[in-house]
Amino acid sequence: MKNYEISFIVRPDLEKDAVEKLAKSYEKVLVNHKAKVLSSKELGQKELAYTIKGQKTGYYYLINVEANDAAINEFDRLATLDEKVLRHIIIKL
Repeated sequence: MKNYEISFIVRPDLEKDAVEKLAKSYEKVLVNHKAKVLSSKELGQKELAYTIKGQKTGYYYLINVEANDAAINEFDRLATLDEKVLRHIIIKL
């Protein structure tokens, strides 16, 4: 198991409850694939450096996990397909 830092940006036009529910669902995906969530932070709504998919702001989230490759690959697959996620990045620590 390796340590990863996952950061993702969610569309700002969603309601606050929907945004929190989305973040929790991604944590659940990681846990279901045997990952251990070390910390999870909502960094709030921030202005983007440039427009992404017509959006100028987004909700930022940061998750630190201890995970295997299967968990990371599944998160990456789901985040890529999800229209609500503007961008995501996974960094191996």
